[in-house]
Amino acid sequence: MSLSNPLINRRVLAVDDNPTIHEDFRKILSKTPTGHNRFDDLESAIFEAKNPSDTPEGFEIDSAFQGEEGLAKVQHTMEHGCPYAVAFVDMRMPPGWDGVETITRLWEADPDLQIVICTAHSDHSWGEILRQLGNRNNLAVLKKPFDNIEVIQLCETLSHKWSLSRRLQAQDQLSPPQQKVAS
Repeated sequence: MSLSNPLINRRVLAVDDNPTIHEDFRKILSKTPTGHNRFDDLESAIFEAKNPSDTPEGFEIDSAFQGEEGLAKVQHTMEHGCPYAVAFVDMRMPPGWDGVETITRLWEADPDLQIVICTAHSDHSWGEILRQLGNRNNLAVLKKPFDNIEVIQLCETLSHKWSLSRRLQAQDQLSPPQQKVAS
């Protein structure tokens, strides 16, 4: 959860067999990106743009290099009451589970997890993916190579959606049940 606002969850899990992808997510989403250097400063000065990773608060990024490891991390965070809001999941992660199997297992552990499929090539059509995973409102797709702004927007939007959903669930639990009035 966010340190400045405990109602906002900015915890993100990247599940990908490529270590470079994990580093990319850290550069894009962390408040203080790793790998920030003079070239980043020069690019910002030339194009008069802020570093795209300078999100207002930044995200806490965890890494898993296979689906099984991702599932273990999701289970651990659920047991300790600090779940992830968003997971970016690659579709191809040999030799382990593919993305569809990984997502299925992640949702068994945490049905509220917002998931972004990240892939350059998929062994499944979108129709097959929907048949296997269901047409859920907590699933999005991001094509590799991805654009930094798209990653930030997805993370901001999906983490906010996760947080709003949790607030609504808590509010429903606190509200007394509605009684029907006999006519």
